[in-house]
Amino acid sequence: MSKVIVIDDEPFILMMIEDKLKRSKIDVITLRDSNNAVEVIRKELPDLIILDWMMPEINGLEICKLMKNDPDLNNIPIFMLTAKGQDSDEKLGFQCGVDRYITKPFSPKSLLAMVLETLGKDKS
Repeated sequence: MSKVIVIDDEPFILMMIEDKLKRSKIDVITLRDSNNAVEVIRKELPDLIILDWMMPEINGLEICKLMKNDPDLNNIPIFMLTAKGQDSDEKLGFQCGVDRYITKPFSPKSLLAMVLETLGKDKS
């Protein structure tokens, strides 16, 4: 079973994504606190990370940079899910190693399709 870690400080977003992914038989770990995110990622070694940029503790870009500089984590795909929708924000996200840049509000159905595609799963 594929494993995805979702890191966002908004409970509704976490709940919505978790529900959508679990219905597609994906194991989901949700984190509202980014302080220990890299440790959890290192322990769980997920197949994909969905990460919010604007977090109160360590922001998503910093987590992304830490992962991309870690040989054990740098191959895990990262989806940046954020309200930061400027072209310059998106460019910065990709420069930090983000694989997909998704702006809020977002379509849960489209997000699921992107997750399934990245994990190499059918959309059934």
